[in-house]
Amino acid sequence: MLKTIKNALRTPEVRKKLLYTLLLIVIFRLGCYISIPGVDTFTLSEQMKSATNGVTGLIDTISGGAFSRLSIFAMSITPYITASIVIQLLGLVIPALERLTKEGGEEGRAKINKYTKMLTIVLALIEGLGIFFSYKSSGIFLDTSFLGGAITVISLMAGTALLIWLGEQITNKGIGNGISLLIFVGIISRLPSAITSIWNLMFGTGTFSTVGLIKALALIVIVLALVAGVVFIQIAERRIPVQYAKKVVGRRMVGAQNTHIPLKLVMAGVMPIIFASSFMTFPAMLLQIFVKDIATQTGFWAGVYKFSIASSSSAVGIGYTIANAIVYLLLILGFTYFYTYAMFNPAEISGNIKRNGGFIPGIRAGKPTTDYLSSVISKLSLVGGLFLAVIAILPMFAKFTSLNIAFGGTSILIVVGVAIETIQQLESQLVTRHYKGFLE
Repeated sequence: MLKTIKNALRTPEVRKKLLYTLLLIVIFRLGCYISIPGVDTFTLSEQMKSATNGVTGLIDTISGGAFSRLSIFAMSITPYITASIVIQLLGLVIPALERLTKEGGEEGRAKINKYTKMLTIVLALIEGLGIFFSYKSSGIFLDTSFLGGAITVISLMAGTALLIWLGEQITNKGIGNGISLLIFVGIISRLPSAITSIWNLMFGTGTFSTVGLIKALALIVIVLALVAGVVFIQIAERRIPVQYAKKVVGRRMVGAQNTHIPLKLVMAGVMPIIFASSFMTFPAMLLQIFVKDIATQTGFWAGVYKFSIASSSSAVGIGYTIANAIVYLLLILGFTYFYTYAMFNPAEISGNIKRNGGFIPGIRAGKPTTDYLSSVISKLSLVGGLFLAVIAILPMFAKFTSLNIAFGGTSILIVVGVAIETIQQLESQLVTRHYKGFLE
């Protein structure tokens, strides 16, 4: 990894992309400290201290602390992620959207992106209104008139729109993975506070604590094990051998070739985790915004709220946590399958192999090859999805012990996954600019 970064800094074009990406990340972090107009920071600080374990704390982690400061980036890119989920799910039931996704090519992707942004603005408006009305009576906003509310909502919507633009610029002109990279930066910005928490376990009382040291070591071991597991699952791949027979090209005979198709264990990368976690917390976010004191109420909607925050809160029972874990697992599996088949079309790959005179040893060309590839992809997606789900879910139950590392699994999955994908992006860009190795 360090060698890749070193080589990237030596390549002028890649270095420019790295510096451009770094500049946009700095803008993102600066925006996290710019509060929207008309906010009483002291009252805001007192309010956020009492909401660190619920969905507010989870959103604050993803946004890099922007939500607790009620900055212009307080809503982060959660409206965009939710909009992407809705559009992609609608693509399964609306034939026109399905055709745009599968057959529209570049123009189709542009239209899908346009629809996603339009829905993002609508969701950002709803969420912005909810934030204003939710905290209107708490004294956070100095001006609660119509004009003050409009300024607050517009500021939040503008911040989300700016984040989407920053993500697109990183994807198109930077090193890639723009949206994922912004979430990555938001999460690792909380690293100093995590280190402080570990330090307080050992010296929180002013004197050294042996029990605290054991807890800190256990926490470090768990985190290292999670990181190792994520690295393994992200890098692992199944290689399908492909043989090409001799054929005549022009006036010469091209010899037989043996190659392989590399199939990653989790082709969808970290996106199933991001989408599943956003999908799970969205109901709690809406309820917390539109229903006052939902956390202290009883009834159906209070149960939905507790179920939604079970992955990040220690204030709910084990029953809610188990139910949340089951649905979370199913969502991760579902999004893993969905993204894998969206990225890898077995019929298309089989057709390309057949047209070029190739075959998989022991498998006939045509439909048998398609069925074989579909079977392999299905098994890989199942194993990879289950592995990701287990890593994301196990830390949820740690909050019932003295080690509260809830949401740690999801955070580590996102951070490690995005880091690996970013390094691979850099390596691919370096390979395309170094032809010497191919010519020697």
